Amino acid sequence: MAQDLKPQQKEDRGQVKKRTQRDPQEEQVKGSVQFSSATPAKVEEIIGRTGARGEAIQVRCRVMDGRDTNKVLRRNVKGPIQIGDVLMLRETEFEAGQLTKGGRGKG
Repeated sequence: MAQDLKPQQKEDRGQVKKRTQRDPQEEQVKGSVQFSSATPAKVEEIIGRTGARGEAIQVRCRVMDGRDTNKVLRRNVKGPIQIGDVLMLRETEFEAGQLTKGGRGKG
């Protein structure tokens, strides 16, 4: 039995595993872009600023297409935004938490 184990150990030690060949469909052309599916939503109301430094803006938006058409969501948006803009949402399942009335220094 000891003789059977030795050749296997020698083979495993020094060999480099071969790479598995990829499916041609998985390989992407250099510089190509893949987009995930997104759902358009139109901004109807700007609620206020949120985040530790006020860097995000909370808005109410109405989903324009997809499974949740006409559903109104509350979302946090980073960057400049105004009423009438269209957001592209990756998911329409979750909402942002509601802003509280208390500001800095209030308990």
